[in-house]
Amino acid sequence: MPHVRTPAGELYYTLKRGPDHGPKLVLVHGAGGSRLHWPAELRRMPDVTVYTLDLPGHGRSEGDGCKTVAGYAAAVVSFLDAVQIHEAVVAGHSMGGAIAQTLALEHRHRISMLVLIGTGARLRVSPAILQGIASDFEGAVDLITEYAWSSETDAAVKELGRGALRNAGAHVVLGCFLACDRFDVMDRLAGIEVPTLVVNGTADELTPIKYARFLADHIPRARLVTVEGAGHMVMLERPEEVAQAIRGFLTAELPPTS
Repeated sequence: MPHVRTPAGELYYTLKRGPDHGPKLVLVHGAGGSRLHWPAELRRMPDVTVYTLDLPGHGRSEGDGCKTVAGYAAAVVSFLDAVQIHEAVVAGHSMGGAIAQTLALEHRHRISMLVLIGTGARLRVSPAILQGIASDFEGAVDLITEYAWSSETDAAVKELGRGALRNAGAHVVLGCFLACDRFDVMDRLAGIEVPTLVVNGTADELTPIKYARFLADHIPRARLVTVEGAGHMVMLERPEEVAQAIRGFLTAELPPTS
């Protein structure tokens, strides 16, 4: 597996090469997740070069994680620098979506398009979850897992998410959820100037569909795709539908190649 040395530590990622003239898509997972939270349908998308990153402190990347979304955004910029990507399509899920919005606002010359999945312009976290992570991590993992998936999701798939949280550990997961709780760009969305695709499951209990509608209504060049019956982990629950939406978005927004 490739890895790069950055100011945020050694970061691990997977790479699926596409045509030289094609888009470069960077997949950014959510709190306590890893590159494995992205399904093969996205990691291996045809005709696209896809980088799937483990954020600091997650998966096989070094570090203790960050306590602010801005800190994670800086780590992603360091990653772009290290792998020599001048401009990328960034897709972010949940906290990764907050990171993507921050990149589009603070590092806009590095972002060509955004894909925001199961996320919002503000990500308040229940005090019960924050307190639970600190006092009863295993119980908090169970609670987060319960809310993260639709009732129709196979138990083995849910266990993937549960295992990622456990592997990240209480310190990293608490930092992530504190970062989410502090995140708020509701009054800045008009400053996101790039084409944006917003994807949300209609049964998402962590970032309800109203969050997605707010993003789509306030980002000037945004469009919304809803996935009926899917929960917060929509890209794993319904991978082909999400991949199809992203493929269509890229095809519509990218200029034709000669």
